[in-house]
Amino acid sequence: MSTNDLTVTLVGWVGTEPRHYTGATATPFTSFRMANTRRYFDRAQDAWADGRTEWFTVKVWRQSALNVASSLRKGDPVLVHGRLSTEQWESPEGPRTSLVLEALAIGPDLTYGRATFARTVHVAPGTPDVGSGEDGGGGRDADDPWASDLLGGGDRPPAGEDGAGGAGDPATSGPAVEADDGDRELDRV
Repeated sequence: MSTNDLTVTLVGWVGTEPRHYTGATATPFTSFRMANTRRYFDRAQDAWADGRTEWFTVKVWRQSALNVASSLRKGDPVLVHGRLSTEQWESPEGPRTSLVLEALAIGPDLTYGRATFARTVHVAPGTPDVGSGEDGGGGRDADDPWASDLLGGGDRPPAGEDGAGGAGDPATSGPAVEADDGDRELDRV
């Protein structure tokens, strides 16, 4: 990392569905647009007012790209920490420029909801896929209660196996995450 990088943390909303890109020789990445609207108190109106909405393109690389693609959706509140740069291209209207944030860390903004964290399991190439036999374990080690498939869900061990509480313990019971509309979950990993 260069000493002259412009590192920023943005708080805003996912403005487009994250799109995941892979290729035979290219590094996998996920990209989405993020919006941030400044709010200020207008003394003349004696009320809060919205300022200008700023738009950023967020790019996430490698394993984090898969995590973002399976976890975030349009409309989710999000925090992104990374390197800010500009991207230029030609359009029919002439040269265009956009702000791009290369994410180093990213996650849901828990000011607006709850989330449950689930680790991703990394399997080295050439390693036998434990648990993928007849039982349909899907690559998870049956002896590891915290192992989870990236898209298969974050299974938690039964109460008592990890020292956590039982019924009524917020870490092991209740819905994972509710969005404002109550129809979907923010936790998709």
